[in-house]
Amino acid sequence: MPRRFWGIRRLLRMPVTEAGDQYSIWVGLIYIFNLIVGTGALTLPAAFARAGWGLSTISLVFLAFMSFMNATYVIETMACANAVYKWKRIQSIKRDSVQDHDDHESDEPSRPFNDMEEPLVCGASIPSRYYSLDRRVELGEMANLFLNKTGRTMFYCTLCVYLYGDLSIYSAAVAKSVMDVVCSTIPANMTNVTDWDALPCFNSSSADPEAYTRMGCYRVALVTFAAAIGPFVFFNVQKTKYLQLFTTGMRWLAFTIMISIAIHLLIGSGAQSRPPAFDITGTPTLFGACVYSFMCHHSLPGLISPIRGKSRLGLHIALDYALISVFYLLLAFTGAFAFAHLNDLYTLNFIPTDNDNLFVKIIEYFLTLFPVFTLSTSYPIIAITLRNNLQSLFLDMTRLESYNFFLRKLLFPVVAVAPPLIVTYFLEDIGILIEFTGSYAGTGIQYLIPTFLVLCARRYCTTLLGLGVVNQYKSPFSNIAWAVFVLLWSFICVVLVSVNIIQKKS
Repeated sequence: MPRRFWGIRRLLRMPVTEAGDQYSIWVGLIYIFNLIVGTGALTLPAAFARAGWGLSTISLVFLAFMSFMNATYVIETMACANAVYKWKRIQSIKRDSVQDHDDHESDEPSRPFNDMEEPLVCGASIPSRYYSLDRRVELGEMANLFLNKTGRTMFYCTLCVYLYGDLSIYSAAVAKSVMDVVCSTIPANMTNVTDWDALPCFNSSSADPEAYTRMGCYRVALVTFAAAIGPFVFFNVQKTKYLQLFTTGMRWLAFTIMISIAIHLLIGSGAQSRPPAFDITGTPTLFGACVYSFMCHHSLPGLISPIRGKSRLGLHIALDYALISVFYLLLAFTGAFAFAHLNDLYTLNFIPTDNDNLFVKIIEYFLTLFPVFTLSTSYPIIAITLRNNLQSLFLDMTRLESYNFFLRKLLFPVVAVAPPLIVTYFLEDIGILIEFTGSYAGTGIQYLIPTFLVLCARRYCTTLLGLGVVNQYKSPFSNIAWAVFVLLWSFICVVLVSVNIIQKKS
């Protein structure tokens, strides 16, 4: 075979991810589980109680399916981006080899390119080596490849609003959870923000009350959280492996305890609440909670590219979604019937009491700190996703190594982490940010962006590679009718969330 084709064959065969940076499919599913199961899960019991158990069950299963469908769109688009990069690299090798062949005539007889062992154009039944998931291609790179200028602008605006908003929410939620555990309970007559800022953290007659305010404790917890979790943003997601595994155990333990306590209350005292089967007035709140509870699409590329053995990736992710849905249903059903009153954040139903039983107090404190365990693993994944997409926006990712160390390793992690920390340091009440981030930007990230990306990617790759090159990672929902349905559903979600926000303000 002519030497000018050796590089092309090696390129088609060679995985981009180094073996030492890879992990098994089960570790990857743990990462995805940790990313999806965040604080959104803790809002489900109250939403179930308001909308009714029947309507809530149907809605949760349906929204899990919609989220999974769009996850397959992200995977297909990532495979298309890998194919485009590989095609461009092949064309570069061919040009270089032809020029080298003209300069140095070879004595070896040449063969047509399509006679190679690895054909460039494959039959309908032969998977193409063009399409792979080995190279990590963030959503920002996909947008740069497949969307026009207007589409790229809207994409980056939506993504940055969502990710910066998410990081702000996570930072504040962790700091406030720690503060609620450390500080004394707020008296009933001290409920407004001004009193909250100046309220002493401890019931003390200290001469220096400023040093012991709840705001001071909140800020100390925030800075401590940033110092402990922030350094992970300077590395790749693989470096958080042991943190992910540890907190996965904590999540399973917390879910099991909350579900077990609720079941114990149901067995011992009977149902304390009997929510209706259907209550259409609670639909906006329910949809807002469910949409936010299945969000993972912005970080999927960074999680799936290091996975070994991706041949049945779609099936494994479907199983992950099914497991998460079962957890959500158990948590929501038991909570909705076991408690007469449900707080919007379910863990607040387990706040520490004056119980003298040490074991009970340990469980209460553990459940109160559950958001800390949950968000401490999601935070670095989302921050790394934001960092990578900011790099895609401002740098040429095909020659990333040509930039200096400051640009490659230091600047973008700081730009990703610093603004949310600064905002939450001075602003602890971020209710408006939660509504806007989890609804409008969340709908764009979960539904609109994957759909537009996959439609544009299919058209681009068909034009570039032809119809004969098969994408083995193509979504099973490839019919155009599914894409139209997602767009219509996105519009319905925006309307429902808008109604929910208007109802809260009225």
